[in-house]
Amino acid sequence: MTERWPGYEPFECAPGLRLAAHERVTQIHHENLNRRLDRLEEMMERLEKRMWLAVYGVAAAILSQALQSLLAVAP
Repeated sequence: MTERWPGYEPFECAPGLRLAAHERVTQIHHENLNRRLDRLEEMMERLEKRMWLAVYGVAAAILSQALQSLLAVAP
């Protein structure tokens, strides 16, 4: 731009500054959203592990009761 208008320095205009500020705020929001989504994914993985542990625990309890009842019936 300085080539077209020798002797003049480029300057920042208000709409351009506002657009740059908006882009920066949008970028910050996007980063925060990604961070929150990562935390949510971690929490869901932990919850899934706990649920599988509960399922296996219930299955083990049912199988142990069935095995005890079989042992009690058989001499």
